[in-house]
Order: sequence, then C-alpha cells, then structure tokens
Amino acid sequence: MGKVRTEQVKRVARELIRRFPDKFTKDFEHNKQVLETVAEIPSQKLRNKIAGYITRLLTLMDSGEPPTTEEVTT
Repeated sequence: MGKVRTEQVKRVARELIRRFPDKFTKDFEHNKQVLETVAEIPSQKLRNKIAGYITRLLTLMDSGEPPTTEEVTT
C-alpha cells in the first residue's frame, strides 16, 4: 500500500504549480520556504504535505515517468 494524500493537498499543489511553475524545485526544503511566501497555509503539517506532493510531482515530471492515475495534473 502506498501513502494516501487528501484531495485538498493534491488540488492545492497542482494549482500552485500551475500559478508559479518557476518557483518550485525538486528540493523539499526549498518548496517549504516558497510555500511560506506564496500561500497562507494554516498549519505546518499541511504545508509539509503540500510541499512533499509538489516535490513528488516535479520529480516525476523531470524523470519522464508517466504519472499514475492519482498523480495526473489536470
């Protein structure tokens, strides 16, 4: 079994990547800092989940792997 992410985390992460494609990288720590500046996230735990999902999406995009059904950025 894999990790489960809520639809809220996925939706916010995809929207932020769409709005700010040049600000995020494949580095989790960098993405956490960027989230502090571009979005008002109510909790540290939620911020970390969003930053982790953004990191995962960008890593998959760069590697050329086809995303799984749950990782499709529509």
